[in-house]
Amino acid sequence: MKDVWIVDDDRSIRWVLEKALKRADISCRTFENAEEVLSAFNLDSPAVLLSDIRMPGKNGLDLLKEVKERYPDLPVIIMTAFSDLDSAVSSFQSGAFEYLAKPFDVDKAIELIRRGLDESSSSGMKTVTQESVPEIIGQAPAMQEVFRAIGKLSQSSVTVLLTGESGVGKEVVARALHRHSPRGKKEFIALNMAAIPRELMESELFGHERGAFTGANTVRHGRFEQAEGGTLFLDEIGDMPAELQTRLLRVLSDGYYYRVGGHQVIKANVRIIAATNKNLEEMVRNGAFREDLYHRLNVIRLRLPPLRDRAEDIPLLVQHFLSLTAKNLNVEPKKIGEDAMAFLEKFSFPGNVRQLENICNWLTVMAPSQIIRLTDLPEEVRNGVADTVHCLNSEELSLSSVEGCINWQEMLINDVKHRLNDQEENIMKKMLEEFEKIVLQTALEVTNGRKIEAAQRLGIGRNTITRKLQEFNVNV
Repeated sequence: MKDVWIVDDDRSIRWVLEKALKRADISCRTFENAEEVLSAFNLDSPAVLLSDIRMPGKNGLDLLKEVKERYPDLPVIIMTAFSDLDSAVSSFQSGAFEYLAKPFDVDKAIELIRRGLDESSSSGMKTVTQESVPEIIGQAPAMQEVFRAIGKLSQSSVTVLLTGESGVGKEVVARALHRHSPRGKKEFIALNMAAIPRELMESELFGHERGAFTGANTVRHGRFEQAEGGTLFLDEIGDMPAELQTRLLRVLSDGYYYRVGGHQVIKANVRIIAATNKNLEEMVRNGAFREDLYHRLNVIRLRLPPLRDRAEDIPLLVQHFLSLTAKNLNVEPKKIGEDAMAFLEKFSFPGNVRQLENICNWLTVMAPSQIIRLTDLPEEVRNGVADTVHCLNSEELSLSSVEGCINWQEMLINDVKHRLNDQEENIMKKMLEEFEKIVLQTALEVTNGRKIEAAQRLGIGRNTITRKLQEFNVNV
């Protein structure tokens, strides 16, 4: 094993670190300035380099840049008594493994050095590159069924309904269905029904003529026209209001539609793929979704499994997302340690694949070293899995205890992040409306449709619940 090299113009720092490393059974060499270290590199190289940031002659950042040009995989820990933001940012931008502020705890310094040694010894590990990854990742039996269905549908343009929890990858599968279909060379247009204000949905789908309403100064081609000859993906179809369900049914039935304010009939040549995380059958029973439209959409149904049902795919997905994020950020892909991977494989992932992707993005930016340890995982993830394991190991499970395992706050956080990343507008208004609608529907379900009782238990007035039910088009 190669030595740890320490460079600092402060003799006392060199002495303290040298004694501490000796007690830890780690061999080291010490240097007084950057020039001595660079000369030593002509004959040898260390396993880890610790360097002060402010020294006579070349400073630590200059040394870091020169060393990284020659040894890009060498872990370099920058030490400084001037712990400011600029120093930290400059260190990491130049490729530092870690940043250690003086005065430091000796045990913490030794821990960082050990991590650097681990990093150095594993620098030859292979990583999965984006080019070697298939368009959809999945070796679990449940995903193989999805692949088989995509293959069977590859020569068809039949309507498909994708179901599954939020974040399972319904749009990814929809794009694969399109890509491998006879329409694959035409447009794939995706529209999230939950992300569009109710008053704009009709125009968004079918377009509008000039002068159709205030602000309609030009003709607008809707998503049906944009997807002509290709595929129109209607995500969150369960959020489509009743009046628009009627118009969509008419298009699916006879193949024709009008722009808003228009009189010229337009023939639709579009394949429909719809998706939802809601129980459409229950919505049909409750009158919240048209039964005839449901049957038009439910020609071929494809259920996508939650990530917890395909835990064997988590290592492949982690490598894929770490590689993809690193490529987007133009940095080296990070590798995940065995303890962190084992932990993720047991995690319930209420946000499914989308949540795992967000975690990998966070780790690429925030994890202190190239090897991701268990302690590097976000705190809410580590706390969340502890709660889940506790519930799953309990001998007496009740409905309330199972519900307690579901970290709805984490799901909310991921949903907000997803909407922000998608450049969605009016997020607060939409989410508040969705929240109120869900609470009202649930309360009515529990009270068997008794509005007065539901209002009392929710702590709102009778007139308020009546107005909200009309506003959200909730049938009792």
